[in-house]
Amino acid sequence: MDTSLRTHLDDIFNKCLHCGLCLPTCPTYNIDLREESSPRGRIQLMHAVENKSIPLTKKFVDEIYYCLDCQACETACPAGVRYGELVEAMRNVISESKKDPLFLKIVKIIFMRGILSSPVRTKLFGRILGLYQDSGLRYAVDESGILKIISESLQEKHRLLPRSDRNCFDESVDEIIPVQNCEKRGRVAFLSGCIMNIALTKIHQDAIRVLNLNGYEVVIPKRQVCCGSLHSHNGDLEEAKRLAKINIEVFEQHQFDFLVADSAGCSAFMKEYGKIFADDPDYSQRAKSLSSKVKEITEFLFEVGLTKVPKIYSATVTYHDACHLVHTQKISRQPRELLQNIPGIKLIELPESSWCCGSAGIYNVVRHEDSMKILDRKMENIKSTEAEIVVTANPGCHLQLEYGIEKNGLKMEVLHPVSILSRAYPEILDH
Repeated sequence: MDTSLRTHLDDIFNKCLHCGLCLPTCPTYNIDLREESSPRGRIQLMHAVENKSIPLTKKFVDEIYYCLDCQACETACPAGVRYGELVEAMRNVISESKKDPLFLKIVKIIFMRGILSSPVRTKLFGRILGLYQDSGLRYAVDESGILKIISESLQEKHRLLPRSDRNCFDESVDEIIPVQNCEKRGRVAFLSGCIMNIALTKIHQDAIRVLNLNGYEVVIPKRQVCCGSLHSHNGDLEEAKRLAKINIEVFEQHQFDFLVADSAGCSAFMKEYGKIFADDPDYSQRAKSLSSKVKEITEFLFEVGLTKVPKIYSATVTYHDACHLVHTQKISRQPRELLQNIPGIKLIELPESSWCCGSAGIYNVVRHEDSMKILDRKMENIKSTEAEIVVTANPGCHLQLEYGIEKNGLKMEVLHPVSILSRAYPEILDH
């Protein structure tokens, strides 16, 4: 462990008051009621490993990856302990020590480095997935229950596969999308990302439409790559930084006022570029400059204001706070106010709205059973609202909630806030 990391861990450990206010907010602690499965307990374990008081064992590794990294504890912490930084740093130490759990290692090699790290392979994956679903093979596999022969968990993981849109978003739009039929207010860059570039592309389309209708020219750099958030959260900081460097180089070639992202996880991590390159003389200032321009889309629309007034869109909705929006970026009021400003929208507050849904990046794949326990609690709260639409601003949450709704046989739709806004804007505005 390098000196800077050791100092960082010591600073966080010394900042922790051991007050326990984080415990009620921690999903894993609330499942097991074990101290070691709480933020406070994990901080003590990590400090003991860092001091070599205890070895880096399989049990310790399992506990660190049992954590969702939802950062709800950070919201509750009176001392301002940045627990997320600590757990991600420790995951990087685990990875460098070759102690990753086998299944996680496979997912990191095949999915994260093999697919998400390359736009070409991500798009190929999307096309193969699209062919798999459009041919009816995906439905046949689901209905036959053939995967249950191997394991019931595999059958459920198969159902978590995103539904590919076949046509990649960035290949279906121009690099620059000018404002039409309204006064130009500014120019924003837009992150097309990885998974959202091949699945949930309608959200991107809605985002661009809403930005355009409110006076913003949009530039979508063609050479951009995955933001690196999934890699960083799962102990692959080296690859996360490689991807971040590419994005810094690509985006700085364009002129824009802000960089807008419609994925909470992506905007949260890109705001951290300046921090992860703080000690890099070649990228420190460049990363800081880009990070300072990053805005999550509901944050951006709330700050600049809507010039186009939405028309009536009648629906009963409830809002789920994505962890990396509410806890990491402290964005909660903005999406709610955007929704409440749409005539006809009835917003029913979701009980425990900021409680993690269990998606947590790849957590619902690598720790499926634990993820489902957390999702069950979320779904019970969603059912209680009797809403028609569940609104959330992160793709992982979106896919997890769609899975939960289907699994529970509910008649609900999952939408992004910008998709609700887009529906509230009549098509006549586009002409």
